[in-house]
Amino acid sequence: MSINYKLLTPGPLTTSSTVRDEMLVDHCTWDDDYKQITQQIRKDLLKIAQVGDDYTAVLMQGSGTFGVESVITSAVGSDERVLILTNGAYGERIVQIARTAGVPHNVLNWNYDEVPQADVVRDHLAANPDVTHVAMVHCETTSGILNELEPIAKVVKDAGLTFIVDAMSSFGGIPIAVGELGIDFIISSANKCIQGVPGFSFIIARRDALETCKGKARSLSLDLYDQWAGMDGDGKWRYTSPTHTVLAFAQAIRELEAEGGVSARYERYSENNEILISGLRELGIQTYVGDEHQSPIITTFFYPEGATFSFQDMYDYIKERGYAIYPGKVTEADTFRIGNIGEIYPDDMRKVVEIIGEYLNQVDTQKGQEQ
Repeated sequence: MSINYKLLTPGPLTTSSTVRDEMLVDHCTWDDDYKQITQQIRKDLLKIAQVGDDYTAVLMQGSGTFGVESVITSAVGSDERVLILTNGAYGERIVQIARTAGVPHNVLNWNYDEVPQADVVRDHLAANPDVTHVAMVHCETTSGILNELEPIAKVVKDAGLTFIVDAMSSFGGIPIAVGELGIDFIISSANKCIQGVPGFSFIIARRDALETCKGKARSLSLDLYDQWAGMDGDGKWRYTSPTHTVLAFAQAIRELEAEGGVSARYERYSENNEILISGLRELGIQTYVGDEHQSPIITTFFYPEGATFSFQDMYDYIKERGYAIYPGKVTEADTFRIGNIGEIYPDDMRKVVEIIGEYLNQVDTQKGQEQ
C-alpha cells in the first residue's frame, strides 16, 4: 500500500492538483495548438528572467543535466575554454560533462560551505587568457548554499567573457535579473521552482551568444543551436517532446503568476525556510551552511549532537507521517537535507519540525530504557 506524502526535496517536488490535472490530456506534437503552448511558455520564461527581445528561450528534452550538458557542449568550441567554479556536486557535474565531452576547461574549487570568490576568479582569468567562458551553479543543492552571482558576473563581464549559470534550483524561486547581470546562458528545469513536473529543461540565452553556438555541438540531440533554430520558427520541437510535462508546466507558470510572481514565491520559500531552521535549532539541530549564504531552497542539517539514530529510521518515521526528506550529500559530515520548495507552506514546515521533535523524543526514550 502506497503512502501519500509530500516531497521536501529540491525537485521533483510536490505539485498542485491543478498542475497534475493538465497531464490528463493527450496532445500531438505537430498540432498548432500545442506549438502555441510551447511558444507561450518561451515568452513567459523571458518575463520571469526579466529580459527583453535580445534574449530567447529554448526548451530541451530531458532533466536539468541535459540542459546543462546542451549548453556546455554547444557553447564552448574546441578552440575555446570554460572555467568552471565548483563548491558542490552539481558544479562537479559540469566538470564531468566537460571532461566526458572533451570540452577544454579549467576548474576552481571551494569547500562545500564556501562561496566562490570574485577576486580568485579575477586572478585566475588574468593568469589564463585562453579562458573564454565561465560557468557556475547559483544554488548548490548539495548543501543549500546560495552562491553570489553579482560579484562573479562583474568579473566575467569586465573580462569580456561568456557567463553560464546553472540556476536549476533557484530560477523562478529567487529573483534573478538575468540581463542586468550579463548572464549569457541560464539553465533550469520544469520540475523546480516553477513547480512543474519532470520532463524537460530550459535555457534562456542571449541571442548573440546563442548565434555563436552554430556548428559547435558535440551531440545531435543536445545541439542547442539547432534546437533553437527549429523551435524559434513555429514552436516545433526537433524530436518527440514530453507533451504532458509541457501542458503541466504551462499551468505551473499560470499559478506562479497568480501567486504574485517570483518575488511572492521567494517570500513563501523564505518563510518556509526560516520556520524550519529556527524550529530545528530549538531541537539542537544546526545548519551546515552559515546564515549569510543559506538559500531559501534547501537546507543541510548536521545530525543532532549526542543523538544515536540512523537516517533511514528517521526518514521512514517522517515519511509515514506525510513527508519525504533527503539524505545529505556532504561527504565530510553526517548530514541530512530538507527542501521547502514546491506546493509547501509554513504549516507544513511547522508540522515537519513537530514530527522530527517527536522522533528525537522517541529515540531518547528508547535509549533511556536500554540503559
